[in-house]
Amino acid sequence: MRLLRKGKVKDIYEIGDEDILFHFSDRVSAFDVQMATPVPRKGEVLCKFGEFWFDVLRTPHHMVRVIDKDKMQVRRLEMIPIECVVRGYYYGSFVERYKERKDLPNFKPILASKLPRPIFDPSTKSEEHDMPIGKEQAVSSGIVSSGDYDYLEKTSISLFEKMSGIVEKAGFMIADVKFEFGRNEQGNILLGDSLGPDEYRLWLKTDYQPGKVQESYDKQLLRDWLIKTGFKDKVDKLAKEGKKPESPQVSSEIANELSRRYILAYERISGRKS
Repeated sequence: MRLLRKGKVKDIYEIGDEDILFHFSDRVSAFDVQMATPVPRKGEVLCKFGEFWFDVLRTPHHMVRVIDKDKMQVRRLEMIPIECVVRGYYYGSFVERYKERKDLPNFKPILASKLPRPIFDPSTKSEEHDMPIGKEQAVSSGIVSSGDYDYLEKTSISLFEKMSGIVEKAGFMIADVKFEFGRNEQGNILLGDSLGPDEYRLWLKTDYQPGKVQESYDKQLLRDWLIKTGFKDKVDKLAKEGKKPESPQVSSEIANELSRRYILAYERISGRKS
């Protein structure tokens, strides 16, 4: 196999003319910085979660099969450079951008409150820093056609609603999710990449309290710890200079708790043992 790309959390290998291999690692990133400390069994859970969602969402996708506990064979796609984010709750980076929205006139923003309807909130796809992008900019820059943008929006919101219904039966809530899509050789748009706790914000229904910071069963636990330790401030300061800080060592308590939450979420939502 030939290594095509080593990403922040997974390695991609060429295994033929039509297919590639995803190797999900235990690496974890936050604020566009890869951490120096791995999270036990993270790669295994991400691979299994990806397989679960591709199976149950019943939308055209690129997965072929899972080869090992942390490896997935997929069809090659020409990925569309847009991260198709859907927001269901007033939380995360959407809080900063809410004032720019003109389509929620009667909504009174309270932290973690449910939005009147799911909101499509796409961004550019970048190894450095993702930026919000609207339909006009996406079309005028030639990234997608108007019709394809509408398809991505409609499909992303539909998938978010399907996922929400599934996780709610397991006692969870999805606050937001990021989808990625690509084109196959025939030009058809398929769901690509993967879906797991690195792509969505997951809360326990029993712990949910609007107006407060929520306990997350995703990597928000790591983000919160990095904010508390002052690392996020370093990221913001160096970003103005076009730089990034050195990868920090994550405490073993945070890494192990993150692993526990990933495993718990997978087992409850999928109904399978990890």
